[in-house]
Amino acid sequence: MEQIILNAEERTKNTKKFREEGFIPGVIYGDCVAKSDPVKFEKVSLMKILAKHGSNVKLWIKRGDDKKFGFIKEVQRHPVSNKIIHLDVQLVSKDHEVKVQVPITFNGEAALAKNQLQLQIQKPEVSVLGKIALIPEVIHVDISQKNAGDTVTFKDLNLDKQVKIHDKENEIYATITKMIDKSMEDSDEEAEKETED
Repeated sequence: MEQIILNAEERTKNTKKFREEGFIPGVIYGDCVAKSDPVKFEKVSLMKILAKHGSNVKLWIKRGDDKKFGFIKEVQRHPVSNKIIHLDVQLVSKDHEVKVQVPITFNGEAALAKNQLQLQIQKPEVSVLGKIALIPEVIHVDISQKNAGDTVTFKDLNLDKQVKIHDKENEIYATITKMIDKSMEDSDEEAEKETED
């Protein structure tokens, strides 16, 4: 597995100044930290990691010669600009159990469309509990062989048996439905108007 490293530096109180210098403020907490530790992360490195691995990435936080394992717990964004304004990183040992939200990616929509079917997503992520090393950053679900009326449930997620789903047991993440023919829908509406007239 690729070792992803994000450098962290000690943060001063003047947050505005280091944002301008290309840093993003954040905190580190967890197993090996007595209390929340305010730090700053290099913006360019962070953006590259998020673009390649997503916001649930597992990584090593390096401060000087010290390197600790963890994962991004929360990315806070500005409500208007959507720019990252703060980052929370939780440090854990690899055999530590954590509860996290993992995004679901549905593959095979083109195959559904050929059969006049479409995907309706009910819940784009799943809440799981397990050892951080066993939890994937993204869950890929193949829907290409699904039929109308089929659903995507926890059985389709193919998670390690040691990882427990923290959602309801009968949670439905997506449904496969028949594609609505827009031209038929329009002609039905026109027919209704004619009858009204």
